[in-house]
Amino acid sequence: MLACMGYNTPEYTKFPGFLSPSQSLKFSDIPNGLAAISKVPALGWVQILCFAGFIEGRDGLKWDNASRGDLGWKVITSDDPEILKQKRAAELANGRLAMMAIIGMF
Repeated sequence: MLACMGYNTPEYTKFPGFLSPSQSLKFSDIPNGLAAISKVPALGWVQILCFAGFIEGRDGLKWDNASRGDLGWKVITSDDPEILKQKRAAELANGRLAMMAIIGMF
């Protein structure tokens, strides 16, 4: 769902100012969608990847628990195993629907 929001938001609003003052490239000059990939300077992508790496690894990822990807915080909970199974299945279906939605936007 965040991917859908990120894809649609530039249609309605853009940051003011310059993305790259040295290349006099404004945020308003960047097209929407996949066309933006080739317009952002290489150092901009390096900055984005470094920031994402910092956010992902600042506390260190510990994969010593029983299920991979379980970082210790629970959003979907229930005391009843059958209800928990239904909630997980619904979340999986919603995730798959969100993936189809963003693919359909291209």
